[in-house]
Amino acid sequence: MYICSIMERLKVSVFRKEHFNAAHRLNSLMLNVEENKAVFGKCNNDNFHGHNYELIVKVTGFIDELTGYVVDMKVLSNIIKHEIIERFDHKNLNLDVIHFKNLNPTAENIALVIYNILRDKIEAKYELKIILSETERNYVEYPA
Repeated sequence: MYICSIMERLKVSVFRKEHFNAAHRLNSLMLNVEENKAVFGKCNNDNFHGHNYELIVKVTGFIDELTGYVVDMKVLSNIIKHEIIERFDHKNLNLDVIHFKNLNPTAENIALVIYNILRDKIEAKYELKIILSETERNYVEYPA
């Protein structure tokens, strides 16, 4: 009984790592053609460019006394695959993903969109954090 009482009070973070490939073009609707090229350089290529994104979803909560889980990782994996991977993988983010119709698909904005999609699918009792790597050297975290 003592161990269960302690476990109920322990907050633990679990992480699920996924991968998707997507193309995008960085282009701000608030900038003209020359300004977009100056700000975004090669990332403003008219014909788009792609990345092999690494996604880490961090869920923090209390250990469940019955299961010993914070969250069932299989359930979390299925949510991510259905809500994010199927929606983003092998897509042109600018053209194929409605969330970026009027939103520049920077890594920061992609992480924010992923967070908002998953926040609606993961119970509010859990803390949620998104870590998105666009390259081996560049990644973002939301919320910070």
